Amino acid sequence: MAMAHDHEPHEASDRWKYDGVRVIKGDQLDPNTAQTPGMFRQAAINHARVGAQKIWAGTVSIEPDAKTGVHHHGALESVIYVVKGRARMRWGERLEFVAEAGPGDFIFVPPYVPHQEINADPDQTLECVLVRSDNEAVVVNIANVEPVEKPEEVYWVDPIHRRP
Repeated sequence: MAMAHDHEPHEASDRWKYDGVRVIKGDQLDPNTAQTPGMFRQAAINHARVGAQKIWAGTVSIEPDAKTGVHHHGALESVIYVVKGRARMRWGERLEFVAEAGPGDFIFVPPYVPHQEINADPDQTLECVLVRSDNEAVVVNIANVEPVEKPEEVYWVDPIHRRP
C-alpha cells in the first residue's frame, strides 16, 4: 500500500524517496496511543505514522518502584526489550507467576496473557522498547484482579537451555 503524499513521483526512483525507509527520531515519538495506568507508552512505528501493515513498535517507561495495571493485548504477540532498569513481569489469571529481566534481555508475551509490568528498581526509571505483531496498539485493561500474595518464580528457559 503506497502512502499518500503532496507530490507525484516523476521517476520510479522518486517512489522510494518517500515510500522507502523511514527514520523516526527518538524525540518524535507519539504519546497518542493506548495507555495502561502506571506506564507511559509512545508509538514510533504504526499504520498511521508510517503505513506499517503488520507491526507496531514504540517505547514504554515505568517510574521507579511503580507497577502497571493488569492488562493483555488481545490476539497480538508482544516483545519487550529492556534498555535500562529492572523489569519484573507478573502474569496469569491471578498474577501467580513472576520473572525478572534486565538490560539487554527480551521478554515475550503471548496473546491474551493477563500481565503486569513492575519496575523492580527503586531508583531509576525502567525503559523498554516494545514491538507487537499488528499495526494497532491493542490494550485491554483488566479490573478486579486479586493477585496472589507470593507468585511462583518462573525461569525463562527453552528445550535446549538449562535452568540457571
